[in-house]
Amino acid sequence: MNKLVASIALGVAAFISVPALAADPVSYNYPVYKDYVPPYIPPVDHGLKGSFYLRGSVGGNLAWAPRVNHPTQTPSEFDIDRWGVGYSAGIGAGFETGDGLRFDVTVDHLHNDGMSTVVTGVGPVALGRHDLHLRSTLALANVYYDFGLGNLGLSAAGGAFAYVGAGAGVAFNRMGNVEPGATTATNWGGNTSLAAAGMVGVGYDFGAVVADLGYRGIYINKLENATAPNPYSIDHALIHEIRASLRYRFN
Repeated sequence: MNKLVASIALGVAAFISVPALAADPVSYNYPVYKDYVPPYIPPVDHGLKGSFYLRGSVGGNLAWAPRVNHPTQTPSEFDIDRWGVGYSAGIGAGFETGDGLRFDVTVDHLHNDGMSTVVTGVGPVALGRHDLHLRSTLALANVYYDFGLGNLGLSAAGGAFAYVGAGAGVAFNRMGNVEPGATTATNWGGNTSLAAAGMVGVGYDFGAVVADLGYRGIYINKLENATAPNPYSIDHALIHEIRASLRYRFN
């Protein structure tokens, strides 16, 4: 009988003690760190990494091509022996990704005078030196890669950088011819041609404004004046240009 009473008493004591322990975990020697500070986890930035920008450019240029073709003259091809000299100005808009790549579209007015040849032979073309006056509107889509110089970097905080780039598009050309003994260009006409460009240069990133100075080589597949009294064409024209640009970032 005594054993039975002892067993019942032990079971009642155990039944009462279990909820007490559950209700008071601290009294069961769980550790409490009063000075614990959880680490800071920055919020995720889901916005754009790069920046949109507007740009403006001015430059000086030299133009050259291998030869000019006068189909009504015999012989019909004449070597171009003098470079043309001129300038350009343009605007554009683009986007930079923030990791070196950037893309833009540009429209430039190109002005060049003086690329010339001496016409000889037999035919309706006046014999002697002919100078070409060229006016082109270039519309190009371009891609560039910017890279830091040394440890100066590319970030918006500022830094020197260099770049390489390439572009493709069209050239809307207008040409006039200065004939032997004349001082002004006449018989204006033009064409539309494929065009391409390669760029290389250096610059400095001031933050909101980026300045650069570089070389741009422009290739125009064909210059043609089919409306002149004596039509002519020039294949594979090259324009070598030193150009300065400013870009303004929006964000």
